[in-house]
Amino acid sequence: MEMDADIIIAGGGLNGPALALALAQGGLRVVVVDARPAPARAEAGFDGRAYALAIASKRLLQVIGVWPSVGDKAQPMLKIKASDGHAGQGAAPFFLSFDSAEIEEGPMGFMLEDRFLYAGFLAAMQAAPGVTLLSGETVVAQEIDAQGVAVTLASGRVLRARLLVGCDGRGSGVALRAGIRRQGWDYGQTALVTAIHHEKDHGGTAHQFFMPSGPLAILPLSGGHHSSIVWSETEGAAEAIQALDDAGYLAALRPRFGDFLGEIALAGTRFTYPLSLSLAERFIAPRLALVGDAAHGVHPIAGQGLNLGLRDVAALAEVLIGAHRRGEDIGSSVALEEYQRWRRFDATTLALGMDGVNRLFSNNNPILRMGRDLGMGVVNALPGLRRRFIRQAAGLNGDLPRLLAGKPI
Repeated sequence: MEMDADIIIAGGGLNGPALALALAQGGLRVVVVDARPAPARAEAGFDGRAYALAIASKRLLQVIGVWPSVGDKAQPMLKIKASDGHAGQGAAPFFLSFDSAEIEEGPMGFMLEDRFLYAGFLAAMQAAPGVTLLSGETVVAQEIDAQGVAVTLASGRVLRARLLVGCDGRGSGVALRAGIRRQGWDYGQTALVTAIHHEKDHGGTAHQFFMPSGPLAILPLSGGHHSSIVWSETEGAAEAIQALDDAGYLAALRPRFGDFLGEIALAGTRFTYPLSLSLAERFIAPRLALVGDAAHGVHPIAGQGLNLGLRDVAALAEVLIGAHRRGEDIGSSVALEEYQRWRRFDATTLALGMDGVNRLFSNNNPILRMGRDLGMGVVNALPGLRRRFIRQAAGLNGDLPRLLAGKPI
């Protein structure tokens, strides 16, 4: 039966376009179904939403042709500082400090605003002959048979392909319709997200301040005087803070933020989202694979959500392109099992690791606090151990797919 594409990707956020571009480079025809209108996303103004991209993720973006158009808008993360404490009381004497000078590869990562990253993806997709973008459309049904998958869109249009990939987030309709269940739990925390303008230059340093109610991440944006914040609070406290006017919001933020960057002011839209851990029991089903948040939703404590998704992208692209070049069925269980073996253990381990860190630090137990502070002091005092942590944060450890090593497939 004639196919409309080799692969249909449900979800056009960031992982979907990245996968489409990688697959198209390998000679596969891809359709991306994106619920949101592309022009509105690409032309959005500054709102403070940004992503921390590890070195390995930057390499992937370079290979698939996105980084050249966005690299000049990215802020290198030259240092990362992590400390423990209480709002208004300052940090504990023991802390962690990571410096990119300790590794040969350069900055540990880059901060890049959502509006720039998506615009880069959109331009690259429009220029890629093997990619078709359907904006303002959603997948509402899917049927699997021996030859492929038939996907029905909200408009009534039906598309056929060898494989369907769900890049449609934690509430993935693709996974739900395939009968893939999820495991996880709610943290009882909500993330408050916005951007601030500060008097002093951030110097390319990212800060993570752990407090009993949840961590506050201060992430440097380009230009030196803007930072994105991801501020985790208990659900009730976050709801009350979000309901305040801007002056009240700043009054609540200042004692947590401190004065190390001078005077601060709100500079972006204020967002909130609930925090939870959500892991799909399987990353695959017949003629179907899950990528990114559709497979694993993690705590933002280390800013690894998008990086984890791009690891999925790199692994799945390598598996599928390899099968395609060997003349094999790209939707076969053999190819999909290879992807699951490569990614599920790593993703689950990282998700549970971030869960453990959040539980360790998001409490006021004096014994645990003493232990974690001493632990940070020990790591900070041992260059070899500190270097291992830096390389892990940069995405340089483990069995890396070719794209994450900066190599075409």
